[in-house]
Amino acid sequence: MTSSAACAVENGDGCVYCTLDVHAGAKRESFPAGVNVWRAAVGCSIRAPPVEGKANKAIIALVSAVLGVPKSSVTIVSGQTSSVKRVCISGLDKDTLLKILDTRLEG
Repeated sequence: MTSSAACAVENGDGCVYCTLDVHAGAKRESFPAGVNVWRAAVGCSIRAPPVEGKANKAIIALVSAVLGVPKSSVTIVSGQTSSVKRVCISGLDKDTLLKILDTRLEG
């Protein structure tokens, strides 16, 4: 197991930024789905295809559900058309985010 610590940054602007390595069109949804140490990103697998924003909507829904925050607290700030995305999560601090991710990665 690899820690997700390198995947999250807190800038003091009320958001924790987390880099995601997204696999769209997967057989099952999973977050976190491992850690890509080369990209310093947490894996995120979703069923939705990467067309017409469907994957981005699915990412927001899955991340918010796993982290226990409203969908409005999760915003994709870069990588809208890429498999590597940076999301802003408001309502959580970095330590809480990492605790949730690492607990799920261990289990």
